[in-house]
Amino acid sequence: MLSGEEHHRGASRTEEIVAFDDSGGGKPVRAERKPSRSRGMALVLLVLAAAGGGAYGYTQYNQPKARPKASAPLPVPVTLGTVEQGPFALMANGLGTVQAYNTVQVRTRVDGEIQQVAFREGQTVHKGDVLVQVDPRPYQATLDQAKAKKEQDTANLNNAKVDLTRYTGLGVYASRQQTETQTALVAQLTAQVASDQAAIDNATTQLGYATIRAPIDGVTGFRQVDIGNIVNAAGMSAIVTITQVEPIFVVFTAPEDQLPAITAALRKGDVPVEAWSSDGLTKLADGKLALFNNQVDTATGTIRLKAVYENKNHALWPGLSVSTKMRVATLAAATTVPDDAVQHGPSGLFAFVVDEAGRAHQVALKAGRSDSGRTQILSGELKPGERVIVAGQYKVQDGSLVADPRAAHTAQASEPDAGRQPEAVRR
Repeated sequence: MLSGEEHHRGASRTEEIVAFDDSGGGKPVRAERKPSRSRGMALVLLVLAAAGGGAYGYTQYNQPKARPKASAPLPVPVTLGTVEQGPFALMANGLGTVQAYNTVQVRTRVDGEIQQVAFREGQTVHKGDVLVQVDPRPYQATLDQAKAKKEQDTANLNNAKVDLTRYTGLGVYASRQQTETQTALVAQLTAQVASDQAAIDNATTQLGYATIRAPIDGVTGFRQVDIGNIVNAAGMSAIVTITQVEPIFVVFTAPEDQLPAITAALRKGDVPVEAWSSDGLTKLADGKLALFNNQVDTATGTIRLKAVYENKNHALWPGLSVSTKMRVATLAAATTVPDDAVQHGPSGLFAFVVDEAGRAHQVALKAGRSDSGRTQILSGELKPGERVIVAGQYKVQDGSLVADPRAAHTAQASEPDAGRQPEAVRR
């Protein structure tokens, strides 16, 4: 039988429940402890505190962070140039091809075997230099034969002249027929001697052709025939090609609308024409305009011109493609800007001008010709000494704050060290 239960609210202790055996011995069978009400309340409070902490953490995690206060915009880094005013050469640019003044394909004029080649490929030769020697013996024999024939005919002529003199001296004792016959014989032998001299001249010429000489000053090309080969005058293959490179000329084109300016420049004197490499980076030679063609190409609207160069250093070579710069006039005072300052926009050409506050302003302009990295400004509100942007324009808008890092670096380098005291003060 169970004993009575005692309940005490708000107590901090626990309550024991004891069970006794029914046999009456009074011996307890089991006992258990139950948590009190105060412990349950503490557990509830702990759960509530954990839930509140999680909610606070979630709120703080998802709450947007406060943004820092916006600072002033940084200047756009650019490269600046200067508007200048001064002498400016009006240059006409073109493309041309180098051509040799003379090109000769050296061929033999007689038949025979090549006994000697007296030049090297790529050698500079002069007019009259021996290039090739053809076997001269057959032509020497022909010359000797012609000389011997002339001597024979000369002796016969002398004898006929003596007989004519004898017949003439006899007077009436000699018949008229004998005198006339002897006169005709003398004339015949005289003509024969003249023919023999012509044969000698021809044989001498043929013998001279056996020695092949350079017909012009120039540079030899590849040799086409070797020693021991048989050449003949009827053959079409050349032994070597000689090209004259000093002087040399360049044929180039110019637009037809520049013809009046070119004509006016030629009337005043020599017109300088510079030859540059095809990429326009390397200057090759200085020359002058020789002439322009007598008609304009109607298909292209251009006119062909020829410029002459001394070419002492052989910088120009036949067939080389070059770019030309022809100076047709010089302006005494022209406003110019660097080439890269001129930009293309929807409304035409423009440039960014930077004021004293470092703000960029877009200025419309009209450009002329270019020379040596600068472009002539025909119209536009640009004044000498103003700064213009030559690099970094793609980041700039009208009114943008800009700065040139190079200029700032140069200014810092030019300033004295603020921390260093003068020698007199340190002492």
